[in-house]
Amino acid sequence: MEKKQSRRDFLKYSGTIVLLVGSGCYVPLDRQSADPQAPAAPLKRLSDIPPSDGYLLVDVKKCQGCVSCMLACSLVHEGVESQSLSRIQIMQNSFAAYPHDIDIAQCRQCVEPACVEACPEDALSADAKFGHARVVDMEKCIGCGECVEACPFSPSRSQLASLEHDAGDDKAVKCDLCSATPYHWDAAGGGPEGQQACVAVCPVGAIKFTKEVPVQDGDAGYKVNLRGSPWGQLNFPTG
Repeated sequence: MEKKQSRRDFLKYSGTIVLLVGSGCYVPLDRQSADPQAPAAPLKRLSDIPPSDGYLLVDVKKCQGCVSCMLACSLVHEGVESQSLSRIQIMQNSFAAYPHDIDIAQCRQCVEPACVEACPEDALSADAKFGHARVVDMEKCIGCGECVEACPFSPSRSQLASLEHDAGDDKAVKCDLCSATPYHWDAAGGGPEGQQACVAVCPVGAIKFTKEVPVQDGDAGYKVNLRGSPWGQLNFPTG
């Protein structure tokens, strides 16, 4: 006859488990069975990630806050005009004086991309097919948000968004220089060798694409002066 476990026996056994766990001696069964000789998974080293073939530069003093770039971005990526699905963000503060009333947050395609390193599913990579732009593989992305947390900039250049073509599940979205743009107007598409939607539609030329690696420290390499003499002829400040 099977002996029933008394409450005293249960409490005694539970206390032993708590003691072992607290002392660090208890090892779960799934970890006990693991082969201690098995090689550890290789770590992603930032020094092994090749630099992107392209970067976006912006002039926050030239931007008029029309958000054309945001609508074009979401349109070529998702087929809808949606500011919340844009990979580039225009942030406006109506209480601040020029030039602090507008800021632009674009992915910097960092030479040492913390988001790529942080992704536990290898869903973020420097894709050679797209000139090593830092891109998200939507099939691998689980929407954990590790890349969002890892981005050293505020707001994070990676964001979680609910995408209709992924059954409404949250996925990480970030600028890929228009590499994966099924709704792009040009059959050749975007990417470092194609056309970036935000650059193409900006009515004042406040966004520029370059293949030269910007200075990585601070904002000076990415927030630049794109005004010039024609801007001055309109009585706008050029400095």
